[in-house]
Amino acid sequence: MTKEVVQAAKVGALVVAALVAAFFLYRAVDETSTRGDGYRVYALMDNAQGLITKSRVTIAGISVGRIDSIRLEGNQARIDIQMDEGVVLYDDATVQRTSASLLGEYLLAIAPGTEGRRQLVDGDRIGTVIETAGMGDIMNDVGAIASSVRAVARQLEVSFGNDEAGRQMTEALRNLSEALATVNEIIQTNQEVVNRTLANVERITDDARPDLHEILDNISAITEQIRALVERNQDDIDRGVGEVDDTVASIHRASDQLENVLADLGEITERTAAGEGTVGRLTSDDHLIDEVESTVEGVNDFVGGITRLRTIVELRSEFNFLSNSFKNYFTFRVLPREGRYFYIQLVDDPRGRVDMQTVQVRRSPVAPGEPEFYEEQRITTSDSLLVSVMLAQRVYFATFRFGILESSGGLGVDLDFFDDTLEVSAEVFQFSDSQFPRLRFRLSYEILPTLFILGGADDVLNERTVDFFLGAMLRFDDNDLTSLLPFFGGAIGSAAN
Repeated sequence: MTKEVVQAAKVGALVVAALVAAFFLYRAVDETSTRGDGYRVYALMDNAQGLITKSRVTIAGISVGRIDSIRLEGNQARIDIQMDEGVVLYDDATVQRTSASLLGEYLLAIAPGTEGRRQLVDGDRIGTVIETAGMGDIMNDVGAIASSVRAVARQLEVSFGNDEAGRQMTEALRNLSEALATVNEIIQTNQEVVNRTLANVERITDDARPDLHEILDNISAITEQIRALVERNQDDIDRGVGEVDDTVASIHRASDQLENVLADLGEITERTAAGEGTVGRLTSDDHLIDEVESTVEGVNDFVGGITRLRTIVELRSEFNFLSNSFKNYFTFRVLPREGRYFYIQLVDDPRGRVDMQTVQVRRSPVAPGEPEFYEEQRITTSDSLLVSVMLAQRVYFATFRFGILESSGGLGVDLDFFDDTLEVSAEVFQFSDSQFPRLRFRLSYEILPTLFILGGADDVLNERTVDFFLGAMLRFDDNDLTSLLPFFGGAIGSAAN
């Protein structure tokens, strides 16, 4: 009994020490994550809506820094940017507010400028800012379009809706009558020429009479063929004529509706300009505008945290040689910001739960010189679905994890090398299920984008349950999932059809 108490006390002390170390490591990482090597630049923007502190800064879609602070400077928003060490910007660099990811994450996109020009140093300003349109600009454009439509309608009314327009039309008809009289006078004056022309036409007609007879006969035959064709397809022609009538009627109705819409639009814009209605009050009441802007900013601050979320999904399968079985993992990572994530994992393990029991066995018969009872340790395994829920924090190339690992308290560390293509992992958990805690090592290498091969050793401290494995893993991020959505949508639609 004393030996078991001492062993349990050792395990408990180890867990407490690990938790204390993880807490101090987390605090140290949290403080150092706000600092970093590199340099600071800033930009002045007319509209910084959607941007918040710690938002990403990218070049060609690659994260190269973060927003350090946002504050008001004069009538513009000053955005201080912490650039990563080794990223070079030139004095003709440009910056633009844009959105990215499956949820619409807002970030700053930077074009570094022309190589060979003066490089920006700590404290310099990015002079060129590409502004994006906001809701206010769109409303101004809509108002301008409505004013133009109202002006066109007024001009049509002025042109055709009064007595002056009628007088102008009468004057135009009078001018046409005078022009026809002038033409008649010209014809009478040139009567002789006209007579000669008619004589020539008559002579030509006489000469071409045989040909005209043949042409007329052909036209008559063609007419008969057309008549027969029309008689055979009379039903189709009647149906087509009916469709044409319906189309013309639809055009008339659409024209009437358009006139009504223009009239309503003119009334709405006039009421808006006069400050009537909700939109009118919104555009003329400064106090109401301030309240709306405050509400929008509050919603934006709430949504900002969600739009920064990134998701990573992993599917992993391992073959254990000694137990001759497959072990499968489904992992879901949620990254609220760079370097920190929540780790949720489902594990299908044939070994499942491992239980170690000490039982007393009675000898029968008892050999001379041997005790009647002796102790025996028995290890049993059961197939079950295990769950992991962990909090992870990355420090440079090392990521530390702690929490629940395969339905037991555990710790883990991941070391990433060569731009995260090579990963070395170690995990320790199940402190009381066996004589020693379960210690597992894994080596993963990315051979193709999203595809990893891996291998390692499991439960290396316990001789009876140690095992070795090889496997493969698929890893998808937001961009991969976005590309797969249309494919899955088409597949689902085909299945439904």
